[in-house]
Amino acid sequence: MSIPSKMIIDKDFKLAEVDPRLYGSFIEHLGRAVYGGIYEPGHPTADANGFRGDTLQAIKALNVPIIRYPGGNFVSGYNWEDGVGPKEERKRSLELAWWVTETNQVGTNEFADWAKLAGSEVMMAVNLGTRGIDAARNLVEYCNHPSGSYWSDLRISHGYQAPHNFRTWCLGNEMDGPWQIGAKTAVEYGRLANETAKAMRWVDPSLELVACGSSGSNMSTFAEWEATVLDLTYENVDFLSLHTYYNNNNGDTANFLAQSLDMDQFIDSVAAVCDYIKAKKKSKKKIYLSLDEWNVWKSQGSSRAEQHWQIAPPEFEDVYTLEDALVVGCCLISLLKHADRVKMACIAQLINVIAPIMTENGGPLWLQTTYYPYMHASVYGRGTVLHPLITSPKYDSKDFTDVPYLEAVSVYNEELNEVTVFAVNRHLSEGLDLAVDLRSFGAVEVLQHTILENEDLQAANTRSNPANVLPHNRGTAAADGGRVAALLPAASWNVIRLRVNG
Repeated sequence: MSIPSKMIIDKDFKLAEVDPRLYGSFIEHLGRAVYGGIYEPGHPTADANGFRGDTLQAIKALNVPIIRYPGGNFVSGYNWEDGVGPKEERKRSLELAWWVTETNQVGTNEFADWAKLAGSEVMMAVNLGTRGIDAARNLVEYCNHPSGSYWSDLRISHGYQAPHNFRTWCLGNEMDGPWQIGAKTAVEYGRLANETAKAMRWVDPSLELVACGSSGSNMSTFAEWEATVLDLTYENVDFLSLHTYYNNNNGDTANFLAQSLDMDQFIDSVAAVCDYIKAKKKSKKKIYLSLDEWNVWKSQGSSRAEQHWQIAPPEFEDVYTLEDALVVGCCLISLLKHADRVKMACIAQLINVIAPIMTENGGPLWLQTTYYPYMHASVYGRGTVLHPLITSPKYDSKDFTDVPYLEAVSVYNEELNEVTVFAVNRHLSEGLDLAVDLRSFGAVEVLQHTILENEDLQAANTRSNPANVLPHNRGTAAADGGRVAALLPAASWNVIRLRVNG
């Protein structure tokens, strides 16, 4: 038995061009993300600089456009000067965000080298917890000024003649959180962020700057924090950050699969605050959103280096299931549905720490279930988002009403003459008979119908069984002129790629 559903896709229903940075990610000095993740000298695949070749290959396949670094909570206590210069002279430090020992063997220059190999830009973060204006402007000078000043010449003496030219910078991290080193009130943070932004831009006027929004919509100061911070920084920043994580720790799958509706509401609420401040200031400038931390995080808050001062201990190494991958897919669809306002987003994180890629120190890597919807969206979700008209049966869950079983969006890549439909069937037991109407495009043909599914919603990929949950291309999508019919199996992620022939 299957349930009818429908999409109408019209080439004139344009929402926005997809900023490639919507498919960004995040690497923090946390757990084994850096040490044992991207960097492991002596690993069989490591290059001369200690970068693991196997993880680099898996990341390149994701086509990650931008990666946030070095944190995260880590950045609020980080002295960036400790991570540059000869490695043998770098000091070890007690890292208070995660209660570990930081060796500083990977720092700004090493990460810049690695990001180039990965084909990614760097979203750099500055410390506004224990530090401020001076350290931030010096870091910009070190990274971006060509030569002829103290900090730029210091970079050159470290072997980097050409500047890194990092364009996107975060003004701190989660500064409203009491867990943050140097946590601040909205006024304290807004004043500091504004003055830091001015100084950074005086060094390099080309910077794009991201102000910290609330650490989450559950914060008691949510919305008021955003309004106050933007009131103090509006003309000197370009983006406001959002952070959100989801889990099914209560074992309610129907409610879990609906949580992307919370992401929709979160984005809409923050955009409304941005527009309120725009109206208040009578400004012509629009603030865009950077959802630079999002993911499924099941172990949230449960680990903070049980034995203090270890070096790169395993932390937050969640094992992701099929249902987790479906939620990630729904969140990716939500991001695309808001591509007119969300221009950057970072799935947090990329390797080992709540990540789509896992490694064994000295051993192999394996890809988690969440790797696949992320890869599919990043590779095939480039172009123009076309807002679809969707007809779908709905259900109610513990926290949500009128949840559509069909969660879907479409992207038109005019250069390739392709339309891609991303769709999740939230129904746990029934398939969806999907009818897609693309008459405005003329005739189309199905290039591929990829499905991620498994009879067991808790099925996962592991070190011992890395191929337990894999996508397949046996989908039933078939075209007839400008119409497509497809069966979306129960609890499945679907990618239907279409070539426009009309």
